[in-house]
Amino acid sequence: MSADSLVPWVAASAPWILFLFGVGFLVANIRLGADLLRYYRRKRSALLIWRMPRPRFYWFNIALAVLLALLLGYKLLVQRRELADVFGEAMMLLYYGYAFPMTTRIARGFYQDGVWAETGFMPWGQISAVSWREGPSLTLVLVSHLRSIARRLEVPGPLYGQARRLLRDRIKAQEIHISGLDLGGRDDADSV
Repeated sequence: MSADSLVPWVAASAPWILFLFGVGFLVANIRLGADLLRYYRRKRSALLIWRMPRPRFYWFNIALAVLLALLLGYKLLVQRRELADVFGEAMMLLYYGYAFPMTTRIARGFYQDGVWAETGFMPWGQISAVSWREGPSLTLVLVSHLRSIARRLEVPGPLYGQARRLLRDRIKAQEIHISGLDLGGRDDADSV
């Protein structure tokens, strides 16, 4: 394919590529929306929570939302495009301008029915291993026995003692069962 024939092909493919991006961002928006709904339902059952600092590229995402809003306005008002023609840009705008900023407001920490970590919620019953990592910040690592996933949660230093006590209480109440080699001489609460 020569460079001369590549330009028309890209121009003809661009609407389909944007549509596919729109479908991907629609799925991401639905997932983030479901996370927000779960958070608002769960918020009243908070045991120990805190607000996380904004992600590193938060303002870059907001700048993308502004650019997408300008592009969307130009396509709708100046070019008089149909709504179906701007589906991809609209889904990206919804993600960067609303869904992503709203999910940064989800308070991380411990709730009555589980832990809200950096990448999502994990119910107490799914946790099979707990580990602490010390570095620039204290990080709780939770491993699920249902799926091969580990979730991280940065715990503020002043809340470290409360977090450890809360985990010990959950283990003693048998809401968390630490799996591993059981030789009978170790209490699960010692894992915390």
